[in-house]
Order: sequence, then C-alpha cells, then structure tokens
Amino acid sequence: MPQNAPLFVRNATLPDGRAGLDLLAEGGRITALAPALPVPPGAQVIDAGGWLLSPPFVDAHFHMDSALSHGLPRVNASGTLLEGIQLWGELKPLLTEEAIAERALQYCDWAVARGLLAIRSHVDVCDERLLAVRALLEVKRRVAPYLDLQLVAFPQDGLLRSAGALVNLKRALDLGLEVVGGIPHFERTMAQGAESVQVLCELAAERGLRVDLHCDESDDPLSRHIETLAFHTQRLGLQGRVTGSHLTSLHSMDNYYVSKLLPLIAEAGVHAVANPLINITLQGRHDAYPRRRGMTRVPELLAAGVNVGFGHDCVLDPWYALGSGCMLEVAAMGLHVAQMTSLAAQRQCFEAVTVNNARILGLEGYGLDLGCRADMVLLQARSPEEAIRLRAQRLCVVRGGQVVSRMAPAVAELALPGRPARVDFTRHGREIGKSPPG
Repeated sequence: MPQNAPLFVRNATLPDGRAGLDLLAEGGRITALAPALPVPPGAQVIDAGGWLLSPPFVDAHFHMDSALSHGLPRVNASGTLLEGIQLWGELKPLLTEEAIAERALQYCDWAVARGLLAIRSHVDVCDERLLAVRALLEVKRRVAPYLDLQLVAFPQDGLLRSAGALVNLKRALDLGLEVVGGIPHFERTMAQGAESVQVLCELAAERGLRVDLHCDESDDPLSRHIETLAFHTQRLGLQGRVTGSHLTSLHSMDNYYVSKLLPLIAEAGVHAVANPLINITLQGRHDAYPRRRGMTRVPELLAAGVNVGFGHDCVLDPWYALGSGCMLEVAAMGLHVAQMTSLAAQRQCFEAVTVNNARILGLEGYGLDLGCRADMVLLQARSPEEAIRLRAQRLCVVRGGQVVSRMAPAVAELALPGRPARVDFTRHGREIGKSPPG
C-alpha cells in the first residue's frame, strides 16, 4: 500500500457512543466521518467490525530517562520515594547516553504497540554532563514520525537544594527541552520550596514555556506548594500552561482547607496529574493501619472544574518494579482507588488517559473530528468502560493515517466438555461466535 494512500475505517464505534461510522483520512488528516461513506479508490481499508475507535492514548507524566533500569545498580528495598531518589543518585554516575537512549527507544516501541502515541517525560538535569537530556533529545528526533515526545527539564535533586541545578535547567532548555519542571517539596525548607516555584514560573513566563512541577508528592498535609503554584500561575498569566503533578498531600489535608484550595486551582487554570500506579505504591509507607491510599482527590478536582489527567510515571525503574506502557491499566487503577465506579466516572477515567492528557500537553489536532490528525487506536471493546475492564487488545494503531501496529484479537480456544469452544470476554451474556453489533 503506498505511503500516501487514503485510510478508510469502516463501521467504528466512537467513545461518545456513536456507532456504525466510517472514517476517511487523507494526507494525514481526518477528512470525513459519517455512516455509509463511499470507499475511495486505492484506499487502505480497516474493517472495525463495530469495535471502539479512540484517539490515541496520551501519558502526561513519565520518566523515560530511568525507564527499564530496574535492578541497576540494586533494587529499592524499602519501596519508598526517598530510597528511589537515593538509588537514582547511585545510578547516575554509571549511566551512558547510549544506554539511556536504547532503553527509551525500547519503551517507545512498547508504547506504540499499546496505542500510546504522545508522552510527556521529565528528564533529570541535576547532572553536569546532561547525559539524559542529550540522549532523550536524540530519541525525540528518532521517534518523531510515530510518537510525540515532550520533554520536561526536571531538577530531580531540588532546584535550590542541588548545586548548579538552575544553571543546568537553563542549559537543558537552551538545548531544546520545552517544559519547565521542579520539585518544591524536596527542597530543604517550605520557604525554599515556595521560592523555587516562583523562580520556575517566572522562568517559564520569560521564555514562553509550559510548567509541570512534581508538587506535594508527600503524605504531609502541610505540603501546600500547589497553592503557591496556582498563585503564580494567575500572577504571571500562565493559565492553561501549568500542571501540578502528583498532588498527593491533598489526600491528607483538612477538608476545610481543601474546600478553599480546589476553587483556587480551578480559577488559575492549573491542570492536575495523578499517577495511580505509583502514588498508591510509594505513599502511605509511614502508616500502620489504616493506611492511606496516597492518590490525590480526583473526583473532587474534576467536580471543581479542574482538568485531571492520569500518568504512568514509572516503568521498571528505581521507584516501580512493574508496568508495561498500558494506559488502560493506569485508568483501571485510578478508577479503583478513587472509587469512580459509575458509568460517567468510568468514562472520566478513560478521558484521563486520552483527551484530558492531550489538553495538558497542548497537542494540536488531537481527536476524531474533521481536520484532526489521523492518529487513532482500534480497541477490542464496545465502549470506554469495557476497554478499561478488559485492558482491551489494541487491534490496530494508526499514526498520520498509516498503520504502525497490529495485534490479533484476544479470543481463547477452550476444550471443555459441554461448553462453547470460543471465549470472547466482550460477549458477556450473549451468543458466542458472532461479531459485535455494527
């Protein structure tokens, strides 16, 4: 099939519930979306068979410089955030650009196969050599044809706590990183944490960049840097360009204070990112019982009008020994921990790994509307909630109107006396062996 051939998707169901639609993509853009469209000559045809066609998954919070490094030079024995930071410090002198790039490229392969086509990755700049920065800039260049990689200049050891961190952060931005990062709760004092927020926001405003801070990733209810972040966002006119990631201290804060804080975050237009897999693993480690879940107040933030996304955060690194790049697993964990079990809430969890994260990254042309980029994933599910329940198979992944990955349908062949021989987990309570309704 020629590279510039039109793409025609027949009989798809969309996340908003519309079914039986055909989609035409030409020149890398969606040019038609309606029932019973004519197939243009020479088009590559994908028969969706009534399955769910979604915009691609987006990860708004990840650490690609540490991905797939689990066990180097040792394993995090306590499982805590602080030991993970200590372990990463032990690993940094042993890193090479080549090793970082190779692991990152392998993870990008995993991501594309999972329908994950846009990632915001924080990159540690507290290393005078800036090895990770240079490695991931090269990875960004290499994966650009099939994956959007947005890089954050992240002073892992603290902007003010780590000597040379501010200088290195500016060097990283000069090299091409496009988002200003930080970690105010890791500074030596609350005052220094607040100072770092101001410095970073002013730097972003000066350079016309976005901001994404690791903010209040703590069980301490007095860690309130999100308040400072919201204030400077409004003061500097950065609305819509600022993200507070983690925000786990909100799960421990006094409810009255939170009732004042949530409207402030919403008014400032600050995005929030929860990282369900990692937040519930790292937080609450100092508790006996009851043990805190450790994830921020997702339903309450959404109800207040805050745009909330979910991030994967870590995969096989000093902080997390699991993971595979599956954003549906992230959505499922967020659903369970936040008790978002209603139909509407389940769909919000699906949006937290698709459209909400796209807003956080500022992706242009994202979606399945006319004129949008022809990036999409065909899922073996009928609805967003079924996709989460099943961690649905990614039957086909499309980038710019070109198929970049395929998977076989997940159907089991059984040999059980007196029972059907085929098991399709999407066909609950229905006759086995037929295609989904189209």
